[in-house]
Parts: sequence; C-alpha cells; structure tokens
Amino acid sequence: MTSTHEPGHRSEITLRVNGKPHTVSVDHRRILLDLLREDLDLTGSKKGCDHGQCGACTVLVDGRRLNSCLLLAVTLDGSEVTTVEGLGGEGEEPHPLQRAFLDRDAFQCGYCTPGQICSALGMLAEAAAGHPSHVTDPDAPSGRPVRLDRAEIRERMSGNLCRCGAYPRIVEAVEDVIP
Repeated sequence: MTSTHEPGHRSEITLRVNGKPHTVSVDHRRILLDLLREDLDLTGSKKGCDHGQCGACTVLVDGRRLNSCLLLAVTLDGSEVTTVEGLGGEGEEPHPLQRAFLDRDAFQCGYCTPGQICSALGMLAEAAAGHPSHVTDPDAPSGRPVRLDRAEIRERMSGNLCRCGAYPRIVEAVEDVIP
C-alpha cells in the first residue's frame, strides 16, 4: 500500500484568492472547496451536495463561475479565485449584489447565498459577453450582450438550489443590479 503522504502525491501551487497570492502544497486529490475552507479559512463557500448539483460551493475562477467541489486544486495553479468574502473588499461596503440580496431579503437560511451571489456575478458577465442560454431568443445577434429578463435570470441561475425557496427574491435582487 502506498502512503498518500509521499512527495509524489503533492504539488506546490500558487493561487490568487480574493486578490491575495497563496502558495500551498496540495494533495493531488484535494478539491478547491476544501482548500478554501480548511486551508485558507474562507468558509463562505458551502459544501452542499459534493457532486456539483446544488451550487452552494460556486466561486469565480478566472472570472467564470464554477463549482469548487468539482475542481482539483492542483489543476488551478496560477488561477484567480474569487469567493464571496472577496467581493466587497476588506472594511468596504458590500458588493452591490450583496446589498441587493439584503435589500430584497433574497435569502432565508443563508446557506446557499454565497454560491447564489457568486453564480449571479458570473451569470451577469456571461450575459454581457453574449453567451446565450436555453431561453435566449435564437434570433438574437450572436456575441452581443443578452438582455436579462426574468426568464433569462431564472434559467441562468437554475444550477443553484435554494432549500428555502427564495427564488423570486433572488431574481429580484439580480434585476436590481443589471446595468
């Protein structure tokens, strides 16, 4: 039996997390979510299903929304990772989307909220870049920003589950920050 602590099973990687560089030695099987929560003490991202189906662990990696429970940390060397803790900055006002979630009461238990907010930010960037969704009008010009109505927001956020059913409020919060 081979020990999992042998040098060949670990690699040193550098990640920029919430604007700060972190160089860590990681086991090749370690997922980003565990690295964030256990090694960097960033507990905003939640472990929900551990299968990429609920979205509670959603973070932004190089600006794209991804489920951190599915990402091997070793594959992210050199990446920029943004968690919910990095959105407002230290000692600053909350990010406008965080403020909208508070103003609209777009959370109840709050467990899914960090993933919902990170997913919403990624979704806004995707729509601005012209990436279509399943409900985007097929006649819409390719590569142009997609207009976000309620149907678009619901479809694009459908990968993030809310146990409490705060979906209408989440949609309203996202609508509040659409430029």
